[in-house]
Order: sequence, then structure tokens, then C-alpha cells
Amino acid sequence: MVTLIGMGAGLPGSLTAEGLAALQQADLILGARRLLEHLPDGCTERRKALYKPEEILACLAEHPEGDTALLYSGDTGFYSGASGLLPMLRACGISCRVLPGLSSVQLLAAAVGRPWQDWKLVSAHGCACDPVAECLTADGRPVFFLTGGSETPATLCRTLTAAGLGQAHALVGEQLGTPEEKIFFGTAQEVSQKSTASLSVLLIEHLPQPPRRCAGFPDEAFLRGDVPMTKQEVRAAALAKLAVRPTDTLWDVGAGTGSVSVELALAAPRGRVYAVECDPEACALIRKNRERFAAWNLTLIEGKAPQALEALPAPDAVFLGGTKGSMEAVVDAVLAKNPQARLCISAIALETLSAAVAALTAQGLTAEVTQIAVSRTKPAGRLHLLMANNPIFLITGERK
Repeated sequence: MVTLIGMGAGLPGSLTAEGLAALQQADLILGARRLLEHLPDGCTERRKALYKPEEILACLAEHPEGDTALLYSGDTGFYSGASGLLPMLRACGISCRVLPGLSSVQLLAAAVGRPWQDWKLVSAHGCACDPVAECLTADGRPVFFLTGGSETPATLCRTLTAAGLGQAHALVGEQLGTPEEKIFFGTAQEVSQKSTASLSVLLIEHLPQPPRRCAGFPDEAFLRGDVPMTKQEVRAAALAKLAVRPTDTLWDVGAGTGSVSVELALAAPRGRVYAVECDPEACALIRKNRERFAAWNLTLIEGKAPQALEALPAPDAVFLGGTKGSMEAVVDAVLAKNPQARLCISAIALETLSAAVAALTAQGLTAEVTQIAVSRTKPAGRLHLLMANNPIFLITGERK
């Protein structure tokens, strides 16, 4: 029989009674060296520092008889290596059972005297983690990060701070469940400057949440000033043309007030949006609208396209709201990054429409043009008159 045991904080005192009994009865104990160094009294001297699945399976093949205990830190069901080994044991026909332990999320919640059933649980231990996306999709819940390796509470908080979330409340737990346990609070910006123990976890809470609604926010929801802005109906149509997906990397070139950038960011909460703008007044508005809508996955790139596009990651979709006369060069730069990128170009002037069609055609794309003409009511005494906005052309390109 092979027993997979969650050892909690890694000390005898954090073992369950069932886990302790299984250890004391085992003929062989396998696990990471850190766990083997803290075995309780009465356990077998036959122990081996093994934790990789292939090493464990080889060892079990050499010792088919007797009871073996496999040690895991924390809980066997919470981002544990046990989940990967179990199917391999069963595939080999090895009889096994699982004894759970105390997880770091339980230990942190107990240390601060709070329930954890509404926390969002995320692992940044040995795997890629985007803390901004995790916080954006938390729906207001606290976000718990299991850290380790290159990702620490400080590195995660530096990423959050760079995205504009530096004032979020951060709670760090070090060496949980041990005599060296330490809990401290602060803002994400403050925690980003601290060094922490290797065994640490992070809780981010009190996050400003972006609004949840369909594309096409009212124009008056945005700060505008004297900068031209893509109107509500056009924004909604553009997002439909771009077919934005939650994980997309998106560019908004000639971002103006950032109204399209914000809509893109909220439509792709696990993606990244780059608003490219060269006008200083417009850049200031983009920053304000980014904060106004809590669009923390939006990054402002101050500069003129196509030069400002060179360092950006390849886009999945791009909205071109203005190119300052460089339409062909900007379209070429987009498709050089990703020939399959989805493009939507906005044009008011016929000359811009012609330039957009020509730029797409030169790249072997078939241009599709949609005209949007919107009229809105305006009170005139007791009457309401329809006032027309400028017709807008949306041009997309399809590769046949």
C-alpha cells in the first residue's frame, strides 16, 4: 500500500492523527529532504529524499513489498505534486490512498481569523502567473497567491504596482504553521519593496473592480476634454468586428481618449491592451480613463506609430483609430508582427478610407467596408429632433 500524506507546514505538529499513524506504520518514507528532516518520533529509518514522479516509481518497483508513505507539503489536493503522481500509480496497478493535510490557505486564514471560502485561489509556484489578470477576474473577491521559486510576494506586487494597483491591500504570511510564522500587512506598493521568506503566501484584497456590461459605454462615462473620441455605437461595432477574446493581446493605435482601449481591456480581462498615442493631452486622458474604469491590463505607449509599435508583443487584433498619415506603414507593421492579426480601421475622411483599403489590399487582404451613420435625438422646445453624427467607415481585412 502506498499512502500519499499531506504534511501541512512540514512539522510533526501539523500532521493529522491519521497521517501520523500512517507514517509510524510505514516501511519506507519518500519525500523532499525538507520534509524528511522533520519526521515525528517513531518513524522508520528507511527514508529516501525523492520527489520526482519517475524517481518515486522506480523506487517503488525496487521495493514492491511493505507500506510506503509519500510526503507532500501542505495539502495533497491544493496545487500538490500528489495530483500528478496518483494517475501514474493507478496506471501501474499500485494500491494507494490519500490523506489530506493543512494547506497554506487554511493556515493563513486561521492566522488572521477569517474564513477563506470566498477567496480566489491562484498558484504562482513554479508556473506562469499573471497577477493583474487574476485580480481583474476576481469579481471583487480577495485573491490568494501561493508563491515559490522566482515568484515571491514582492515580485507579484511589483507587477501589480506597475499596472496601477499599488494601493491594493496586501497581506503576507511567512513560514505559516511554524514557530517562525510572521504575518504583515501593507499596500501592494509597500510589499513590492520587501524581501520575504522562501515559504510565503500573498493575499490581495479591496481591489477596485471594472464595470461589468456589454460593449459600448455611454460617451459621457469617459473623460474627454478636447480630444476626439470614438462614439459609443462605433466602439460597440468595432469590438464586434475585432471578435475580441478574453486572453487576446490587443493594440489601439491612435488611442485618443482611450475609450476604445478601455472597452478592449474590459473585453479581454486575461489579455493585454496597448494604447498607442503621441498627443500629450490625449495620453493624460487615457491614464485617467484607465483608472476610472479600473482597466489595469491597459498599458499606455507614448509615441507615434509605426515606430512606437516595434517593442510591442505580437497582437491578436488591432484597432486603428488614427495613423497621422502613416496608414500603409502601420498596417505593414501590424501584419509583420502577426500576419493573421484581425484589423479594424476607423475612418471619417474619404481619403483615410481610400488609404486603408489600399494598405490592406497591398498586403493581399480583401477589404470589407461598413458605414455607420448614427443620429441622436436633441430637445428643441417641446419637440425632439434627430441630429446626425459624422458617418464613420469601419474597414476590416480578410485573407482569402
